[in-house]
Amino acid sequence: MKRCRLKIKETCMTIIAEEQFIPVAVKEINKQRFLLEEYIKNNPVFKASLLPCRVRPDAPDIVRRMAEAGKKVGVGPMAAVAGAIAEYTARAMVGAGARHIIVDNGGDIALYIDHPVTVGIYTGHAKISDLGLRLEPRGKIFGICTSSGSIGHSLNLGISDAAVVIADDVLLADAVATSVGNRLDKKEKKSVQTALEQFMFQKINGIIAVIDDIMGICGDIPHIVELKPNRNIDCQR
Repeated sequence: MKRCRLKIKETCMTIIAEEQFIPVAVKEINKQRFLLEEYIKNNPVFKASLLPCRVRPDAPDIVRRMAEAGKKVGVGPMAAVAGAIAEYTARAMVGAGARHIIVDNGGDIALYIDHPVTVGIYTGHAKISDLGLRLEPRGKIFGICTSSGSIGHSLNLGISDAAVVIADDVLLADAVATSVGNRLDKKEKKSVQTALEQFMFQKINGIIAVIDDIMGICGDIPHIVELKPNRNIDCQR
């Protein structure tokens, strides 16, 4: 397995896979970015909107799926962009024959794994930290996406240190993570749990949220493990 860091325009991605599949990933990232950029040139509201928006019937598949994901949880389509690029990249690699891949697009991760892996949850300076999820193979691509109101430069209207969503649909996981993060505006256990429960609908496996020393958990969550500081992704058997 090779760990490769790719930077293609705004896309900063870490991929763990067999080396021969890295060129497949690069090609797919460029393809999907081109489709998005061309659509946005003629439809700038797609990029700017913080609310769900309609797209043309002839829009590329990635555009339509981003819009659908945003519509389901009341956010703009760009809330799903990182998860979208991650999922389409993973799909291309699996289509080319990859049997074990991790595609991490800035904390929005698409996985297709043939042995258990541990994915870390970064919570910055929160008192609850050094956590990871032990993920088992599912025989299909699935996603684990994270949003934060206290870490990073992505737009988030809440105060969470991490809002983590696990789902089969990586785009939906990304959009839900953003929407959950937006709702987490109080450091209060009951408020956090209520916000999480609102998003437990079909296709969402589970949600975890951390605000300093408060953690909310909802749904079917993989085994939570304690990690050594600075450990992010472990793909060892």
